[in-house]
Amino acid sequence: MTVIDLESYEDALATYDPVMGLEVHVELGTRTKMFCGCSTELKQDANSQTCPVCLGLPGALPVVNEIGVESAIKIGLALNCEIAEWCRFARKNYFYPDMPKNFQTSQYDEPIAFDGYLDVQLEDGEIFRVQIERAHMEEDTGKSTHVGGATGRIHGASHSLLDYNRAGIPLIEIVTKPIEGAGARAPEVAKAYVAELRELIKALGVSEARMEMGQMRCDVNLSLRPHGREQFGTRSETKNVNSLRSVERATRFEIQRHAAVLNSGGTIVQETRHFHEEDGSTTAGRIKDNAEDYRYFPEPDLVPVAPARDWVEELRKGLPELPRLRRKRLKEEWGVNEHDMQSILNAGAVDLIVATTDAGAPSDQARKWWMGELARNANETGRSLDELPVTPAQVARVAELVTSGDLNDKLARQVLEGVLAGEGDPDTVVEKRGLKVVSDEGALGTAVDEAIAANAAIADKIRGGKVAAAGALVGAVMKATRGQADAARVRELILEKLGVEG
Repeated sequence: MTVIDLESYEDALATYDPVMGLEVHVELGTRTKMFCGCSTELKQDANSQTCPVCLGLPGALPVVNEIGVESAIKIGLALNCEIAEWCRFARKNYFYPDMPKNFQTSQYDEPIAFDGYLDVQLEDGEIFRVQIERAHMEEDTGKSTHVGGATGRIHGASHSLLDYNRAGIPLIEIVTKPIEGAGARAPEVAKAYVAELRELIKALGVSEARMEMGQMRCDVNLSLRPHGREQFGTRSETKNVNSLRSVERATRFEIQRHAAVLNSGGTIVQETRHFHEEDGSTTAGRIKDNAEDYRYFPEPDLVPVAPARDWVEELRKGLPELPRLRRKRLKEEWGVNEHDMQSILNAGAVDLIVATTDAGAPSDQARKWWMGELARNANETGRSLDELPVTPAQVARVAELVTSGDLNDKLARQVLEGVLAGEGDPDTVVEKRGLKVVSDEGALGTAVDEAIAANAAIADKIRGGKVAAAGALVGAVMKATRGQADAARVRELILEKLGVEG
């Protein structure tokens, strides 16, 4: 890989204003493809989910997926967009080795949704409004696998394999207007926008929006212009960035790269670029075509889409609570500060905590277990919280056992460990491992007596007024009961037997 000299970030921002444009592609969670009845199920044998329509065979006619249109309208409404009364599809002509038709059915100058905005919250609480140019319907391409090279890209590969199962899966492309005024916070704004958009898409239920699986991916367009100048600079487009962290890193890298090229007297080339996860750099792809180079023309085999106004209003009324407003409400209900709420959001724990409280757990207990023991396990095993083999209802049951006094925190952690290991639900794990708190006063009294007898010197200190020393005796009792005693009750018993007030 060619080493690129970069301008320092601070020096780049001292001279230039970054201007961004973010294009986000979202794979819809429909059962069938956008223009045919082929299944969209993942991980099937290559080319097993194809038909004459998505293979572009002569005489095959496409039909628009109604759920795809409905999903597009929902997204547009949630983004405060105008919904077109009439729109149509176009053919985007380009050499697509992974699109059998050799053109993409998309929307060009007549999108289904346009002129919207999304307010995003930055980490310090500042709200930044991102203007939306359009949200339009299209279809995904197939998947190319380049074999024999060192990088997995076509350069250096000995041959390529094509799987058309993904060709034709419904996509919504959401395009921002030029994002100006972010300044040094441009990378943070880009990341926050994609994060908020992902939460919105998930809340609408139109896609799982899992970036690591390619269900949502972002193209980062960036240009620089000298301070005080209105005309935009030449842009680059970093393609298919598939994580929030990578969106931020790609934006920062391109700012530094553009500044270095411009400051050295060079010229920015309008091109696509590849993002490299391992070091956060980008490298050149191909020269970027302008719209006219795609030779768009109306798709002759599809009728225009004209959503009835009463249908649009019905969908508007059915929209869920938007994520930012929901987070604000939950923050107040839970009594957490902005930093803690951001941590919960970053961990992907909001819905899990809500589901756990819905199952009966106090919100503080739900947050404690998801953001503590379970987050630690997820981090150690390289999984997300929602991939852990434990349900909100099971976490709520653990919280209930703690509240009732049947478990203490130490035992509760062991119960969760057993659930995660596949040993059964919380009650089964408690039974199998014998983890209930020892609540028999007689058994506890005996354990306390034995601890006092074995630690006479410590007992004398406590009688002499050094109540803090009781901790050592509590520890001895907890050890003797394998951590199954109620520590607070053990301390009370120790002080009672030694005739000391706590």
